[in-house]
Amino acid sequence: MGNIPEAVVKRLKTTVPKFKKILTSARERDVNESDTVTIVTDILEEVFGFDKYTEITREYAIKGTFCDLAVKSDEGIEYLLEVKAIGLSLKDSYTRQAVDYASREGVKWVVLTNGVDWEIHRVSLDKSKVQTKLLFSFNFIEMNYRQKDQQELLFLLCKRGVQKELIDDYYKYRQSVNCYTIGALLLTDSVTKVVCKELRKLKPDIKVNSTEIGELIKSGVIKREILESEAGVEANKQVIKFLKKQERIKEKTKGASQKVESASENEH
Repeated sequence: MGNIPEAVVKRLKTTVPKFKKILTSARERDVNESDTVTIVTDILEEVFGFDKYTEITREYAIKGTFCDLAVKSDEGIEYLLEVKAIGLSLKDSYTRQAVDYASREGVKWVVLTNGVDWEIHRVSLDKSKVQTKLLFSFNFIEMNYRQKDQQELLFLLCKRGVQKELIDDYYKYRQSVNCYTIGALLLTDSVTKVVCKELRKLKPDIKVNSTEIGELIKSGVIKREILESEAGVEANKQVIKFLKKQERIKEKTKGASQKVESASENEH
């Protein structure tokens, strides 16, 4: 993730403690949804840097329905926010409602929050079916604004972060760097052959092949749910697709080289 501007870091260190106190008090008083929306709007302005009057819209209308808040830029709606009363726990049904709003408008990002708990979801269409994925979540009161990794998460929702499309970069990163992709890569021939080679160095007297190594990794090293879950199966498909593409490129390059060599020989 890119460096956070010093002005943003300074703002986070000033405003996050302020809203921790506000949210703690609001939770103790169990304020209603309308008051929670007011607090979240102030957070969007003071913490995340959006202009309350030009870049934050309340009760954004989407084809006959309404979402509580929308953050917009010159490019259009950046993300929608579905806000629940501070005393309510976030539920899947609330997520489905917000995702439905986003899919109608073609918005990629949905934030579900009760002021304290924040969930950031990625919305996409796959063969006319709406797909949603939780990218990250955090508890605002428990955030340690001094830690760089938590500053970076907050920065993804900040105006400067949105302008740089950092949340899209972070999404691509999380799509690749995760236990499912790593699990699928560990089962590829190139990896099992390396393990096999290193194992022979460690124990020169043993006989082992890459197929055995692959089966051992599959049955005893990687958790079953990593490989057999929906995310694991999808990751495996993506890895296989990538390897086939690499093989085609290799064959194409090899074929082109052979043609050049053949033409060179004919010239002589």
